[in-house]
Amino acid sequence: MKSVIHAIESMNIWIGRAFGWCILILTLSVSYEVFVRYVLNAPTVWAFDMMVQMYGALFLMAGPYALAQDAHVRADVVYRLLPVRWQARIDFTLYVLFFFPGMLALFWFGWEIAADSWRYKEVSWNSPARIQIYFFKTLIPVAGILLIIQGIAECMRCYLAMKTGKWPKRMEDARETEKILEGQQISPDFHAAEAPK
Repeated sequence: MKSVIHAIESMNIWIGRAFGWCILILTLSVSYEVFVRYVLNAPTVWAFDMMVQMYGALFLMAGPYALAQDAHVRADVVYRLLPVRWQARIDFTLYVLFFFPGMLALFWFGWEIAADSWRYKEVSWNSPARIQIYFFKTLIPVAGILLIIQGIAECMRCYLAMKTGKWPKRMEDARETEKILEGQQISPDFHAAEAPK
């Protein structure tokens, strides 16, 4: 079961990393647009739409990645004080009652939206460049199915935690700076060595 969980996690981590390049494209396009608009007084007709699509793609495809990394925000004031088995029971119940119905709706209605968009080759109605958006709308059901698959892996993780009383180790990709700093041990004479004499 752990190998299945890690296979699903590694897939979503790989996809999240791939779509992470949208940040670079987004940054470069904003910088380019600012330069040509305010320095050369020659704004583009495509930059705004491209930025919206890059941000939307990043937002949609970061969801499965964040779930694989347990990086979504949770209100865990009481939850973190509970034993692991109870945490797993709560998580499993919430996945079944709330997560899966929501993600199934995202996939189902996203599929309808994407299919309609492909059928009439939808273009952006507020874009002077009239760029195509049916490629972008395809990401809605894709994100939904990836979240469902990752949710299945999370339920397997809950099952193992209920059985063993320990959470299975996650595949680490990126860590928040505060977590890195929490883990570092600073030697007692560090500050003394760095202090000016």
